[in-house]
Amino acid sequence: MDVDSAREREKDDLIMQEKHNIRPQIGIEELDPWTAWAYKPRTITLLFIGACLLVWVSGALSPESNASTDSVTSVKRGVWAMILVFLAYCLLQAPSTILIRPHPSVWRLVHGLAVVYLVALTFLLFQNRDDARKFMRFLHPDLGVELPERSYGTDCRIYTPENPKSRFNSVYETLFDEFVLAHIFGWWGKAIMIRNQPLLWLLSIGFEVMELTFRHMLPNFNECWWDSIILDILICNWFGIWAGMRTVRYFDAKTYEWVGLSRQPNIIGKVKRTLGQFTPAQWDKDEWHPLQGPWRFIQVLTLCVVFLTVELNTFFLKFCLWIPPGNPVVIHRLILWWLIAIPTIREYNSYLQDRKPTKKIGAFCWLSLAICIVELLICIKFCHGLFLNPMPPTWLIIFWASMAIMLVVFLLFWTWQNHRALRKKRQ
Repeated sequence: MDVDSAREREKDDLIMQEKHNIRPQIGIEELDPWTAWAYKPRTITLLFIGACLLVWVSGALSPESNASTDSVTSVKRGVWAMILVFLAYCLLQAPSTILIRPHPSVWRLVHGLAVVYLVALTFLLFQNRDDARKFMRFLHPDLGVELPERSYGTDCRIYTPENPKSRFNSVYETLFDEFVLAHIFGWWGKAIMIRNQPLLWLLSIGFEVMELTFRHMLPNFNECWWDSIILDILICNWFGIWAGMRTVRYFDAKTYEWVGLSRQPNIIGKVKRTLGQFTPAQWDKDEWHPLQGPWRFIQVLTLCVVFLTVELNTFFLKFCLWIPPGNPVVIHRLILWWLIAIPTIREYNSYLQDRKPTKKIGAFCWLSLAICIVELLICIKFCHGLFLNPMPPTWLIIFWASMAIMLVVFLLFWTWQNHRALRKKRQ
């Protein structure tokens, strides 16, 4: 059997394991004496240790010790303990995904974090705007304060001789903005997840179009032409995509021969093998094939729409909940979304490549879509009445209406052509 056939068979096995909630089979490193302990179930032992921790932290055996604790502190401790108990359950008992590195329990924990985030968003959705902003103070003390929105398109001149700081002050402030590094690292991470350069460029240009679409609502989206086209698309996004695709090609060309820690000949080999545990066990090419047919085109387009919606939610949530860009809450949300997106993309690509008539999306795909929808509902509810110009310009309405009509006509014509070709083939 050749290498390609073996990889296709292994991928089909992983898909079947995912569909039937079978824990993925770990490679040969499971049998290594140095790492085998990490894959042996110790659920009863950890349950006993967790119960002892609850007894100690909650003061269950000494109620008088908590008599002096105020109600707010007790509620906070109880909520955090509730979350930790749920995450501990997910760490031990949640269904595994198709990812096995660095350990299946890591992705079970990410699954639990995604559920906690979805539940927290649902709670936030049922509050009013003022109470939601007050609630954010429990996450960070600096939140709950109205923030001025920065506009990047106030002065689009590149050369400003009258400015006392610098003659190129507009360019200088834009280059040293925190969003420059966010663009580079963000697109590097997206390239590693999606692994398709045309699709990445479509998303890159698509987000700039989204900024143009909503700049009448958010001052943060009001950028100069050279900022959007040159700095964002042609420099930051290009560099991030280039670096990400170079990383993809490196792992794609690498020969995977995983050897256990105990069989490494020296310390350097053991260190490399330990770090290698945080890289993929195997590197499969994602085959999106958006032009395979109308339905596949819609499926890939749906992925792009969800991606862009998640990115737009970031800015609208910051605006309506008064969260500054550098706040840890924003950073933690982006890290969580990155961790959720890694298995989500794998599951969705496996779902598209599965040719069986009856199939369902994976747990992470469902969670990602649910989180995206609830975030969008929060933005719609809490941003109502905050915009000075809620209605888009006439030219923008005409543009998107024309794009929608062209898309529908294109898909109908494509479907008609496929049916016509199929009818001729049957004759």
